[in-house]
Amino acid sequence: MISVPVSLVVVVPMCASLLIAVLGLTKYRCHWHISIVATFVSFIASLALLYNTLQIGRISYWLGGWEPPWGIEYVIDYYSGFVLVAITLVSLLTTVYAATYVKREVGESRDLSFAILNMLMVTGLHGIIVTGDLFNLYIFLEITSIAAYSLIGAGKKKGALVASFNYLILGTIGAIFVLIGVAYLYMITGTLNMADLRAILPVHYDSKVVFAAFAFITVGLAIKFALFPLHTWLLSAHSLAPAVVCSVLAASILKVTAYALIRVMFTVFEAGFTLEVIPATEILLVMSIIAIIVGGILTAAQTNLKRMLACSSLGQMGYIVLGVAIADQMAMTGSILHLLNHSLMKGGLFLIAGAIIHKVRIYDIADMKGVGRKMPLTMAAFTIIGLSMVGVPLTVGFVSKWHIAVGALKAGMWYIIPVIVASSLLTAFYFGRVIRNAYFASEGSDQGSSSKAHDHAHNQHGDRNSESRSEAPPGMVIPILIFAGLCIILGTAAFIPVSIAEKAAIMLLEGT
Repeated sequence: MISVPVSLVVVVPMCASLLIAVLGLTKYRCHWHISIVATFVSFIASLALLYNTLQIGRISYWLGGWEPPWGIEYVIDYYSGFVLVAITLVSLLTTVYAATYVKREVGESRDLSFAILNMLMVTGLHGIIVTGDLFNLYIFLEITSIAAYSLIGAGKKKGALVASFNYLILGTIGAIFVLIGVAYLYMITGTLNMADLRAILPVHYDSKVVFAAFAFITVGLAIKFALFPLHTWLLSAHSLAPAVVCSVLAASILKVTAYALIRVMFTVFEAGFTLEVIPATEILLVMSIIAIIVGGILTAAQTNLKRMLACSSLGQMGYIVLGVAIADQMAMTGSILHLLNHSLMKGGLFLIAGAIIHKVRIYDIADMKGVGRKMPLTMAAFTIIGLSMVGVPLTVGFVSKWHIAVGALKAGMWYIIPVIVASSLLTAFYFGRVIRNAYFASEGSDQGSSSKAHDHAHNQHGDRNSESRSEAPPGMVIPILIFAGLCIILGTAAFIPVSIAEKAAIMLLEGT
């Protein structure tokens, strides 16, 4: 236990939400400035914590000085430090984007409440990553989910409230499952501290209560991050919510929930239990392969841009679970890398969709003719991230897919390679379709069809936008360019994230 304030990454956004609420009672409106400062401080703190972890090892912080297991413990190790940096970065960039986007697209009347909920959601996300207490993980998971339910319902599109309600119902079922699992573990061990549970549980591995606890927590978290076939809430929530909320859902909430599942499987329970005592990895292997294949086919069938991006998340989450199910060090490294890489890719893509909708009111892929000339920076970023999603070398998408593929070969699972190749070809098809329309299709050509409402909006704005290049406001474009730039930088300098992810994979699999 050391005096490094690990709690800073949780306390700062939480205090920011309270400060924004208090200032909201006055005439002062500086809520987005406060939000940006809070997320920036959290990002810098996460970098410092990861650096310290790489230097001295695991960092433990006891809230109020109370020693665990009686007190609450926050922990930073190679795994949580790596993911924390990724999520705080996404939180910062999406908050910068939201400062411009929300007032224009969600409405000025909801601007203040949106900022408060955004900070609460950030608090929950960061808390899930750093907590060393299983019940606290559940609490932070619900803080995140409740804020997300409200933010999805803030969208102006018809059906946003229904999508939010569906997410609420299924999210609540998932939360109940997690809570039941946590209660079972407490019932048999008398503790909720993850390190303490790891030490006590091995003598109870033959207990049906422990089996049930593992099953409940695994299924509950799988619902939360939409692992096939528990994904039914995902498509409507991601396609109908405001674009910045979609970005946070795909880039942060799904990844942090997947992080929590991996943490429980290999930290609370030993790798031997997960891999040998119960057939968890065999079940997850089948589910992840189906998710990758079905996700690719569903995505290729979509005509709406945001719905296409939503469907692709189904397959990409399959990649994360696939590496875990293979349980090879190389494949596990690929899964941990994909938590970062997909956060960058999907976070940027949803922000791009929001910028296109904001500027030219285009929703369907068939209507994107000439958008590459009207919004060159935005579509250049889309192209870069799209290539990364395919897995083109020198991009982050290639790095994580390569590690998973090599890990599969080392584990003797050669049949996974055709799945990865087929998925990449499908990804090339549906992203290539968007890029072709944006750059190469004539604006007067008749490619595909869209609804009359979308055609009307396109015609209304088309003449004005065709006169000159017209990007979204800088506050929206800059985060998009940063996301795209990181897809190249961390793809070419892959040794930086790989070196940390490898340490995390060894720690999880070997219990060190």
